[in-house]
Amino acid sequence: MDLNLSGRRALVTGGGKGIGAAVARELAAMGAEVVINFRADRESAESVAAEIPGATLQQADVGDPAQVAELFAGSGPFDVVVNNAGILRDRLLLRMSAEDWDQVLRTDLSAAFHVTKAAVPQMMRSRWGRIVNVTSIVGLGGNPGQANYAAAKAGLVGLTKSVAKELGTRGITCNAVAPGYVRTELTNSSLSEEMLKELVRLTPLRREGTASEIAAAVAFLCSPAASFITGEVLVVDGGLSA
Repeated sequence: MDLNLSGRRALVTGGGKGIGAAVARELAAMGAEVVINFRADRESAESVAAEIPGATLQQADVGDPAQVAELFAGSGPFDVVVNNAGILRDRLLLRMSAEDWDQVLRTDLSAAFHVTKAAVPQMMRSRWGRIVNVTSIVGLGGNPGQANYAAAKAGLVGLTKSVAKELGTRGITCNAVAPGYVRTELTNSSLSEEMLKELVRLTPLRREGTASEIAAAVAFLCSPAASFITGEVLVVDGGLSA
């Protein structure tokens, strides 16, 4: 199985912690030159970069198209893009503000559009590219208190399938990975311990996933071995949505 990404350059948005950090490590282990994007937490991003030979950092709010343009001007082009940046602003619909809605859609969905659009021209010229969007099982089935997050992650699924159909003839694949419950700083900030235990109980494997398990799925879709896979959503949730 060909998992070699030597000579390829990879961008991981939100790569300074959690799943993004695990993805950055995995792609580097496959030989890719990795650029780790972060928005605010430089300390965490620097810690991850220190573990990865040759990794570089690029600070940018990828929800802002002007900052995305600056990122690509300074570090692009890229052969591999992993759209992982995301935030949570969980509230029941009747308590959710317009700002809660807008911020999550901006970071969790619009950012993937801006980054993908910036990456595609060079991929088209080289007739090779890998785009992987990190969505969620919440985007497939919804969840109370997460209308904004679910809408953004569902939107990523639509974006993934549309991009795959537009760019397949140019040798570019676009897929998504939908994690189940994975304990990260992001999930810990929004879920109570009781909710976490219930999610584990409902998961057939009876445990939470790990960031490295999600990263392995992402990395496979970025590899030459996945050259005939596009427009797919790979669910990695321990059977939770089965």
